[in-house]
Amino acid sequence: MSRIVMPVVVAANDLFDGDPVWMTPGGNWSRSLADAEVIGDLAEAQARLAAAVAQADRVVGAYMAEVRPGPFGPVPVDFRERVRARGPAPFVLPAQAAE
Repeated sequence: MSRIVMPVVVAANDLFDGDPVWMTPGGNWSRSLADAEVIGDLAEAQARLAAAVAQADRVVGAYMAEVRPGPFGPVPVDFRERVRARGPAPFVLPAQAAE
């Protein structure tokens, strides 16, 4: 298991469309990382993650993602999170083009 480095945000995928989402301070979900609650305390982060996992009717695959402060909100540290925060890829797969 990876070592958790604070601060973090709670990330997941929307159950219905698969989009990446981040937990907001109010416990809701946003498709914008800028809206995410940045958590600096491990116990609080674990509690927020548990709350996210309990929302299995809305999100799947909840986890803690390391971030650093930025001028416009949290900035992902890991490459995977930077890709997720940018949004969907700018191309269409052949199977999707037929839809």
